[in-house]
Amino acid sequence: MSETVLDVQGLSCPLPVLKANKALRGLPPGARLTVLATDPASVKDFSAFCQETGHELVSFGESGGVYRFVLRRRAEG
Repeated sequence: MSETVLDVQGLSCPLPVLKANKALRGLPPGARLTVLATDPASVKDFSAFCQETGHELVSFGESGGVYRFVLRRRAEG
């Protein structure tokens, strides 16, 4: 399955999560979305977002001030 990349670098809370949510809604269940963000608050935000929505936080990392989140869209139902 292909992976979609969403670059939200330079945007502040809550925009990275809002844009990721919109992108996930356009993907089929099980699809992956990689989000690139620079807002340090996004670490906590994406963790809470996944707990609330049921999407999976597959992986998380940081390099050079850029946070990389890999999310998997939840199955419908």
